[in-house]
Parts: sequence; C-alpha cells; structure tokens
Amino acid sequence: MYNDNPTIPVKEIDESKQGEVLMMETKGSKPKSFYIESYGCQMNFSDSEIVASILSEEGYGPTRNMEESDLILINTCSIREKAEETVRRRLKIFNKVKAKRPETLIGVLGCMAERLKSKFLEEEQLVDMVVGPDAYRDIPNLIASADDGNRSINVLLSREETYADIAPLRLQSNGVSAFISIMRGCDNMCSFCVVPFTRGRERSRDPFTIVSEATDLFDKGFREVTLLGQNVDSYKWENPETKELVNFAQLLEMVALVNPLLRVRFSTSHPKDITDDVLFMIRDYKNICKYIHLPVQSGNSRILDLMNRTYSREWYKSKIDRIYEIVPDCAISSDIITGFCTETEDEHKDTLSIINYSKYSMSYMFFYSERPGTLAARKYEDDIPLEVKKRRLQEVVDLQMDLAHEHNKKDIGKTYEVLIEGDSKKSDQHFKGRNSQNKMVIFPKHKGLGPGDYVQVKVDEVTRATLLGKMIS
Repeated sequence: MYNDNPTIPVKEIDESKQGEVLMMETKGSKPKSFYIESYGCQMNFSDSEIVASILSEEGYGPTRNMEESDLILINTCSIREKAEETVRRRLKIFNKVKAKRPETLIGVLGCMAERLKSKFLEEEQLVDMVVGPDAYRDIPNLIASADDGNRSINVLLSREETYADIAPLRLQSNGVSAFISIMRGCDNMCSFCVVPFTRGRERSRDPFTIVSEATDLFDKGFREVTLLGQNVDSYKWENPETKELVNFAQLLEMVALVNPLLRVRFSTSHPKDITDDVLFMIRDYKNICKYIHLPVQSGNSRILDLMNRTYSREWYKSKIDRIYEIVPDCAISSDIITGFCTETEDEHKDTLSIINYSKYSMSYMFFYSERPGTLAARKYEDDIPLEVKKRRLQEVVDLQMDLAHEHNKKDIGKTYEVLIEGDSKKSDQHFKGRNSQNKMVIFPKHKGLGPGDYVQVKVDEVTRATLLGKMIS
C-alpha cells in the first residue's frame, strides 16, 4: 500500500494508516472467516499475506466485517511505544465483539507477540492466542487449541524458517505492485532496535523460489515487485549441493531478468553492506529502480557509535558520494531518530547537516522511543526530555520537507516513465503512478490506459510530495 504523499514522515503515515485492514473479496461461501489488521513495516504486511494463505488452506476466507468474523487477528509492531498503545486499544475493541459472539477467537501476531505474551494472555486476558513471526505455520494447531478453551502460544524463533514454499495471498492488492520477502531476521544489533529479539537471526531464502514468485506475479499482471528484508544487502544464500553463494547483487539481476517490464525495488539497505556491485546493477538495468532507502539514523559519529551503527558520519557521507557517482539520477531516502540518549544540541545539528548533505528525496522521521529489552534500554539512560525530542524532530521534518520540495522542483520539465497504479486519491479524472525514483506522479487520464501500463509523463509543476504533469506520446 502506498501513500500519495511520500515525503510525509512515518510518524504521520503510521497514524493515517493505522488499522489498515488487508482484505480481498471472497469468492463463494466460506464456512469460516477471518479479519486481520496490520501495523508497522512492510514486512508485517507481507507476513499478513503469508498468514492469509495458511488460513485459506484451512478453509478460512477473509472478511471486511469484524463483527461477523470467526477469527480476528492483529499483526503487531514494537518499534514505537505508540504502536503498542494502539494495539492494546484495538484489542479492547475486539473483545467487545467477542462479548457478543463468544465463539470468535482473537490472536496477536508479529513482533509484539513474544515480549507481551504474558500480559495479553494471562494478566489482561485480551487474546486467545499469541503467535510469533516464525510460528505462523502453527496457527491451525493454535486455533484448534483455542477452540477447546485453551489460551495458546507459540513465539519460538527459528534459524531456518523463510516461508519460501508458501504463496502469499495478495490482500487488497492494486494488482500492480507486490512485496516479495527475500530474507528474515537481522544480525545487526543496533542498540535502539528490537528486531533481532523479535524476528531472530538472519536467514536468506532460496533465490530460485524468489524468481519463481516474481515470475508468477508478472504472469498474473503485476508490474512491480519490492524485495523485502530487514537488511537486504546482507542477503546470502548457499547452494547446498554446489556450495555456490548468491549475494544480493546477483539476486537483483536474477529478478530483473524475469522480464524487462517488471520493475524491481528493494528495502531496506544498511549503509555498511550495500556494495558497488549493487549500484552497478541499478545503473545497468533499466527496470531496477533508481531509488535507495539508506537509513542514517543520526549525523553524529558519537551517537552513531552509541547506536552501534558500525559507521561514522564521514563514512556515511562517502557512501552517499559513491551512490551519486555511480547512479547520478538516484533518489535516496533515509530513517532519522532525534533525541537519542545523551544527544546534545550540536550533535542534533550534525544530523540536520547530514540531511542537507545527502539531499534526501524523503525520510521517515521519529523521536527516540526506548524499547524494553534493547541494548540501549539496558545500557543508557533515556535522558532527553520529550519536549526537546519533539522540537528536534520538528526541525528535522521542516528541513526534510523543504529539501523534498527543492528535490521535486528539479524535476520540472523532465519526462519520466511512470507505472500507473490507479486513480488519484483526489480525482477520478487523474491517474497516479510512480517513477523509477519512487516519486508519486499525478496526470490526466487517457482512454485505453489503466493500472499496470507504462506511460511517459512530462512534469509541469510540483508540490512537496508530488509531481504533476501530462502524458506525452
């Protein structure tokens, strides 16, 4: 799911998308139904499609009506405290439904499951089952146990699970863009992050199953795939027979070769792992999008060291230089955290300056939220007052919005290939689509065209978030 305003920070995007329900129309009658809500990152939305596929095999069909569903699921995120508050509020609403239909089961999935399992199951008794990210295959057994009146749980992490053999159900898909999960877990121990504890160690999926999934999507009419992983650039798969290794650059090429009409995106990259070989692939293949999400988190070397990001300010700047050197028309976006432990005003200014230096087309921006169990929570005091965190965040947002506007102004007069995604949110007389740089483009409709078509659009004017133009022949 995409937002027409790609420069809006995550703080706002999350709130506008909270409670987004992933659904598809059910064909024919189903004896049982499920309702699912997903929060957080793209990986969670991708996981929900895996869960939907597993439930479909058990005879469950998706429904948009929570009040009539037999199973209500919420796929959770633990990145920010606000996400947990939202989930708890939603669970209370689900329990009102259950009060009217006691046979309805309620389950919590995803990253929040392991850490808050005892609260959800025992203390507050808000759910019937809790399922971690590596235990989705066990959902049928957990449902059976819950049907017998037992509160059930499986939050075990796995060193092997990739769900490579499960074909996701594309829920509420636009029929044009789809996610493909290429790996799970993370080996980076960034001090602020819960992912290594909630999703486990890195393991990469068989590349041939990835190519097969991409091929199947293209054959079904999809024209864009996003390869997903917590750190895609550390993707590495070893052939068990030949011992030959496939790295991320090679995987990118394999997927790009599925068809030149299939666009390939990827997210997320860690600055320490993205290689020149990846940049050369982006440069050399037209259908690999000229866009890299390269989180910086902070512009100050001392804070980066506290965050355990394993690079310095100068090293990051050199990586930015290299990207623009090899792929001059590349757009770069970032993640930024303000108010990390002990951050001074001068160190905050270093973050503002690196945003200026990098010329991000957009960013996802947060103030620091301490997560229990992380290295930062154990080692450092969360000592920056909330009002200071918010003020620094606003300064980052203001700067990024201005930079995004300037970035877009440089596109006026240029012509881009745009993949039509559907109608513009504001007018059914206009199409929306994205260019290779991941910028939303709005332009008047033409007969005979629709979602999945590529068109050439000349940019006439811009906003901070959008390019506006007209199609040319």
